[in-house]
Amino acid sequence: MTAKLKELLKIKYPIIQAPMFLVSNVAMVNEAMKSGIAGCIPALNYRSLEELREALRALKNNKTEGGAFGFNLIVNKSNTKYKGQLEVICEEGCDFIITSLGNPKETINKAHKHGIKVFCDVTDIHFAKKVEHLGADAAIAVNNEAGGHRGNSSPEALIKELNAHLKIPVISAGGVGCRADIDKMISYGAVGVSVGSPFIASLEANVTQEYKQACVDYGANDIVVTERISGTPCTVINTPYVKKIGTKQTWIESILNKNRKLKKWVKMIRFFIGMKATEKAAKKATYKTVWVAGPSIEYTKEILPVKSIVGKLVGNL
Repeated sequence: MTAKLKELLKIKYPIIQAPMFLVSNVAMVNEAMKSGIAGCIPALNYRSLEELREALRALKNNKTEGGAFGFNLIVNKSNTKYKGQLEVICEEGCDFIITSLGNPKETINKAHKHGIKVFCDVTDIHFAKKVEHLGADAAIAVNNEAGGHRGNSSPEALIKELNAHLKIPVISAGGVGCRADIDKMISYGAVGVSVGSPFIASLEANVTQEYKQACVDYGANDIVVTERISGTPCTVINTPYVKKIGTKQTWIESILNKNRKLKKWVKMIRFFIGMKATEKAAKKATYKTVWVAGPSIEYTKEILPVKSIVGKLVGNL
């Protein structure tokens, strides 16, 4: 447990700019690296493997000392692009991969052959032990204050439980909006933090001005958990539209989800519909505003460049 995130990634500050679906991009990660932290982009933010390859090359060309970059992979069967994405990432190279929603065995094995570190999202000790056994370089403890798909445990409880049973480092994800929050997570035993929501309201984020402004105007008390996005509980801003449609699954989905054979297909359909809705809201003004964010937007008071957001987070760290 002596390995720190700064040492693992050779970065100045123990912070990863978290991968955010539709939000994260090359410009954001470039600025993150210039500011001395790591940045990560979901591979699914690119429609084709060629676009993904271009992003990797652009980040390699702009990498600066004290910064690092990586990509997030959804490693379960719902991501039909997974194997191609992993192949391209390993061919081009990056500093790290973050895996989510599935068995990371293949990713860990292939990435390590190319000198790429692998961090795995976990929400409990059961899965954390599995990824450690598979050779993960660190566990990302996704707690109940995370934006998007969150865990069930508090940051303190989850970090302490993982540290008590794991030999690999623990990175905390969720509930960080200011320097004091970083200090708190490190005091619990985390070697660093993954921060997402505060970067939505950045100049470099490629989402609508309305989405960015919502992160300024709304706060922690305006974040609700909905089942209407992906079939899995997901945090969103409680806009008038979200209030109108409600946050619970429909009665038809509720019935179908009780059927073992149909449950998987219902979730896949809900995921597709939900992702299309969030994409429309993120990319253009619409009355159907489904904006994903976490409670850490409480500290977002204005739209700023990434370097200024990093500056506020690190203080004198």
